[in-house]
Amino acid sequence: MSSDANRIVSSENEQLILVNPDDDELGYLSKLDCHDGDGRLHRAFSLFIFNQHGELLLQRRAPDKRLWPMFWSNSCCSHPRKGETMEQATHRRLMDELNIRAKLEFIYKFSYQASFGELGSENELCWVYLGRSNEAVVLNKSEIAESSFVSRAALEHELAANPGQFTPWFRMEWQRLTTEYGERFAAYTES
Repeated sequence: MSSDANRIVSSENEQLILVNPDDDELGYLSKLDCHDGDGRLHRAFSLFIFNQHGELLLQRRAPDKRLWPMFWSNSCCSHPRKGETMEQATHRRLMDELNIRAKLEFIYKFSYQASFGELGSENELCWVYLGRSNEAVVLNKSEIAESSFVSRAALEHELAANPGQFTPWFRMEWQRLTTEYGERFAAYTES
């Protein structure tokens, strides 16, 4: 494991990008304030990274996460910061969390709001990407408790049996990727 495998790569004070439903930038607000109460709509991304066997890299969120700690989710999800392009943000975060590189394909974007009890909410306009990487994953334990590569069949079985173990955005994105974007999605899940 690399010597920086536990380094802190995010902060409640980092400035996120506020947007309207059309994804026009409106200004900036701290991550803390973006997630308070019902949340403020801000730009985000979700990455689905597959290996050469067509298996999806899942991550289990670190126990110290404010929202959905220890829930399973997609390979990598985060936010671009003030002054950062989506391309810069996605590649930065792959290195920050997983220590890998991947070629990413933008698929779609959507808005959602989900509350985590009294602790806060996600209120995001999320860009969803598919990608492939065969590099060895080195987890940043300050962000990710564990990871696993899973086949589509095994994941769909687990989602049906235990949906409450997964983050709400992951469940929404997976459903849409597998139904509305089947042909593009199949290119990643087939080995």
